[in-house]
Amino acid sequence: MKALVIIPARYGSTRFPGKPLAIIHGKSMIQRVYEQALQVVSDVWVATDDMRIEHEVKRFGGKSIITSVEHQSGTDRLAEALVSIPNAMKYEVVVNVQGDEPFIAAEQIMQLIQLFKQPDTQIATLIKPITSSEDVINPNKPKVVIGTNMQALYFSRNPIPYVRDADKVYWHIAHQYYKHIGIYAYKPQVLLNITQLERSPLEIAENLEQLRWLENNYIIKTAITQYESASVDTPEDLEKILSQRI
Repeated sequence: MKALVIIPARYGSTRFPGKPLAIIHGKSMIQRVYEQALQVVSDVWVATDDMRIEHEVKRFGGKSIITSVEHQSGTDRLAEALVSIPNAMKYEVVVNVQGDEPFIAAEQIMQLIQLFKQPDTQIATLIKPITSSEDVINPNKPKVVIGTNMQALYFSRNPIPYVRDADKVYWHIAHQYYKHIGIYAYKPQVLLNITQLERSPLEIAENLEQLRWLENNYIIKTAITQYESASVDTPEDLEKILSQRI
């Protein structure tokens, strides 16, 4: 499958301004993300809203494009970049790799791309088995319900399904729950289409944009990963990474 990776990277994070430029063991975060993506595909772009990030990408020899500062999500930024990158619509798959995942596994990117060998795949994402009751009840770790064909049926911040005949402490044993790993891939035209949709009732209720896609009958296929990379949301997350050896 011919795939393009676009990395949305904005400067003005509320919790960590300038996050893509943070240095992790001698390299900027955005350079580390870029290099991980290059292990899988040859065409990688950074979509940013800030000249400082663009300059850093050019410094290490990467490709970047300036996008609007008004985007509410990385998906929207991706769509703008897609129509501006030369010949981008020729690709069969567009992968959205988050700019705060400096150690994302190359295997995960490949898993997403492989899902598009199934002709009905419109959107792809990854899920990880949950092994603790803490993750089941944690609203910051969205859960995914899947069908027998690995198609996503629903995403929720609440534990779904409700296990009627077991104590909540043991739900993770009584039923196999999955957490959502927030990396996506799309067919190019599907990416453009979903960003034109109005916010939906389920999306507003749970604050999960993928529910808008399900409400509009888009097919989201999933693959199981055992790997969950360390994302950087705050300066404290960065300090934790810096204290560890690569």
